[in-house]
Amino acid sequence: MLRDDVLVIVLAGGAGERLAPLTRDRAKPAVYFGGPYRIIDFVLSNCINSGLRHIFIATQYKSLSLNRHIRQGWTVVSEELGEFIEILPPQKRVGEHWYQGTADAVYQNLYSIIREKPKHVVVLAGDHVYKMDYQKMLRFHIDAAADVTLAAIEVPIEDGHRFGIVAVDESDRVTGFLEKPQHPPAMPGHPHLAMASMGIYVFDSDVLIKALEEDAAKPESQHDFGKNIIPSLIGHGKTYSYAFYDENKKAAKYWRDVGTIDAYYEAQMDLCHVNPEFNMYDPEWPLRTYMPQAPPAKFVFAESWRRGEAQDSLISHGCIVSGSRIHGSILCPNVRVHSFCEIEQSILMPGVRVGRHARIRRAIIDRDVLIPRGALIGYNLEEDSRRHTVTEGGVVVVTTADEPLVGPISEEALRAEAEADRRGAAQT
Repeated sequence: MLRDDVLVIVLAGGAGERLAPLTRDRAKPAVYFGGPYRIIDFVLSNCINSGLRHIFIATQYKSLSLNRHIRQGWTVVSEELGEFIEILPPQKRVGEHWYQGTADAVYQNLYSIIREKPKHVVVLAGDHVYKMDYQKMLRFHIDAAADVTLAAIEVPIEDGHRFGIVAVDESDRVTGFLEKPQHPPAMPGHPHLAMASMGIYVFDSDVLIKALEEDAAKPESQHDFGKNIIPSLIGHGKTYSYAFYDENKKAAKYWRDVGTIDAYYEAQMDLCHVNPEFNMYDPEWPLRTYMPQAPPAKFVFAESWRRGEAQDSLISHGCIVSGSRIHGSILCPNVRVHSFCEIEQSILMPGVRVGRHARIRRAIIDRDVLIPRGALIGYNLEEDSRRHTVTEGGVVVVTTADEPLVGPISEEALRAEAEADRRGAAQT
């Protein structure tokens, strides 16, 4: 097994502007996904499950939350054995500017790479959700005697304009790389499919160092792996494409760039299905994260007028659902939902508090938001758009800076509340 001669660099410094306002106070890789997890957890879990334990994480944009998460949750490596997961903050070691692109982020940390003396360097994006054994890609890279290998996944050719498209010959050697082309080339033998780059690269270290140094000397470059580094190596070295081998154990390959609110929302709603596309429950491929100390989730009241219940939902530890109904939703750790609420197809981040009689539908509630009694979210998008971010897909995003609409509470609901409180008082 390859291990000691491989260095991993995870690029986690992007601003994630298309995920705003969820990225207003945190980097995109630090955004919650699937309950207790952060987006970066899936890439780091891939590394650990692949036996790769020499990992640098390059951060930049609003990295406090991400840094704290890594420090608290990713202590699975052994320093005594020379293993590490270390954060590389921007340091202006080679100039007076911050990171100018993905390649520049690695170039400014060349001293760290050289010091580790790796034979191979794996460069990963920290903001995608998928399962992959990087050892298999490394074996392919070595067997092909490649200078650089990039991972690619099949996509319908009509969707090719959304991705960087890889042109390959029958031996998987890369013959071209086109960034979001209007007319993407088809795979050999598959006219309806194109090969999309996944932003996953394996380099021989000397090839990477030379390519980064040459790119840094070009003022016209955008200093980006997909736009500059990879195209510059095609035709001047042995560049190969590795067909993505999925460890998700499903019929279709799973790789998601949750770069927009709607894509992020839909990927999480899929987790609530009986048979979701992404398998989170495989004991042979554990997903790791930081788990704060908290008690198990709790559902209270089983009365006819109020019942704490959840269907087709993911409920994290520390949550209390008191006499409310949760359907098709995800509750992150330490959420409190008070009585007489209806929450449907929504994502509630950690620390959210929902007051009585609130109704929430197709919404994302950001961390530590206090939803007032009788709030109405997701039922009147025109009104919601005056108060919150509303996506093209009709998803409402509520942050701590927002003031949700408070709707009228019916007389019947108020009578049920009074009766519940009366009986509760009598029991005590």
